[in-house]
Amino acid sequence: MIVKRACDIAIAMIAGIILAIPMALIAAMVRITSQGPALYWSQRVGRENQLFWMPKFRTMRIDTPVVATHLLVDPQRHLTPIGSFLRKTSLDELPQLWCILKGDMSFVGPRPALFNQEDLIAARTAKGVHVLLPGLTGWAQVNGRDELSIPEKVELDAEYLRRQSTFFDLRILVMTAIKVAGSANVQH
Repeated sequence: MIVKRACDIAIAMIAGIILAIPMALIAAMVRITSQGPALYWSQRVGRENQLFWMPKFRTMRIDTPVVATHLLVDPQRHLTPIGSFLRKTSLDELPQLWCILKGDMSFVGPRPALFNQEDLIAARTAKGVHVLLPGLTGWAQVNGRDELSIPEKVELDAEYLRRQSTFFDLRILVMTAIKVAGSANVQH
């Protein structure tokens, strides 16, 4: 855990420095192409089911209901002009480097649930997954992402809990880079 935390801090700091200008450009593009702030802060469930605030570059219009995207009747209708691009490339996730630096997240772990995804939170708690720090990416992310049902996500999260190691995290990071490059498993 200490090694993982030290690596998270070091990599997040380096990534933050390298990506500072691209993130500033993305923020400007979000502001230019739609009304509202560049960042969208949502309340998420972290380790031990503690709530924290997680930023993303805003991909949805400001009047979008606060629910998981798959629960929206017509998600495409709510996207900003560059929202689909940001989601497909996962560039909307870059502000979460802040959460990694703060210690609310890690690079690898189960994706943090929204505060109101009670079924996902309960299923993860039942499997003991709630003891993990949520991640920017995770085993479920690289094995289906938006295409997975909640029970499938929870099973993959539980598998990660059992198998977690430095080498497994590296494997997930490499798989994430490959999936992001191909925009795999992103529905909206």
